[in-house]
Amino acid sequence: MSEAVVETRSAEVHHTHRDVVGGWLRPAVFGAMDGLVSNIALIAGIAGAGASRHVVLLAGLAGLLAGAFSMAVGEWTSVQSQAELVHAEIAKERRELVRKPAAEQAELAALYRHRGLSPALAKQVAEELSRDPESLWRIHVREELGVDPDNLASPYIAAFSSLMSFAAGALIPLLPYIAGARALWPSVIVAAADLLILGAAVSRFTERPWWQGAARQLALGAAAAGITYGVGSAFGVGLS
Repeated sequence: MSEAVVETRSAEVHHTHRDVVGGWLRPAVFGAMDGLVSNIALIAGIAGAGASRHVVLLAGLAGLLAGAFSMAVGEWTSVQSQAELVHAEIAKERRELVRKPAAEQAELAALYRHRGLSPALAKQVAEELSRDPESLWRIHVREELGVDPDNLASPYIAAFSSLMSFAAGALIPLLPYIAGARALWPSVIVAAADLLILGAAVSRFTERPWWQGAARQLALGAAAAGITYGVGSAFGVGLS
C-alpha cells in the first residue's frame, strides 16, 4: 500500500464529542439530584417530627410540585437571560463590523497572532475570512465571546428538563408512602439506592470512577436527610 493511500486513510480517521453545551444535561442531572435530595430531606424532617403518613405524603407531594416548578422557572430565567446577553453582544459585534471593518479585521488578525500564527499569515487568514460578512460575524463571536451563536442553549429545553427531572427525583422517596408505608426507613432505602445509581450514571458522562460519584452523592444525600431528621426530631410537635 502506498504512502499516499495510508496518509489519505489516516486523514479520514476522526473522533466525535458529546454535546456539552446543548442545555439539557446539566439541568436534567441537577434537577434529578436536587429533587431526590431535597424531598428525602423534607420527608425525613417531617417524619422525624412524628407526623402521620398522610402528613408526610402531603408534604412530599407539595415539595415535589413546588420544587419542580421553581426549578423550571429558575432555569428558564437563567438560560434566557444568558441568551439575551449573547444576542445583545452579537448585535454589537455586527454593528462594529459595518462601522469599522478595517479595525475589526485587524482585531481578528491580532487574535490569530496570539494563537501562534505569524503576523503575515494571521493577516492573510483575517483577510480571507472577512470576505463573507455572514460568516465573519459568527467567527468574531466565537473568537471574542467564546460561544457558538448557532448552538446556544434553549431555555425551553432547560426548563422542561429541570421540571421533569426534579419531579422524577422527588417522586422516588415518596413511592413507599404512596404504596402504603408508614415508616421512614423504606423511603431511605429507596432514596439511597437511587442516589447510588444517579451518582454512578453521572460519572459515566464525566468519565470519573463510578464508585466515586456514587459514594459522593450517597454521602451528600445522607447528610441532608440526617440533618433534617435530627431537626425534626428535636423540634417535633407530634403532628397527626
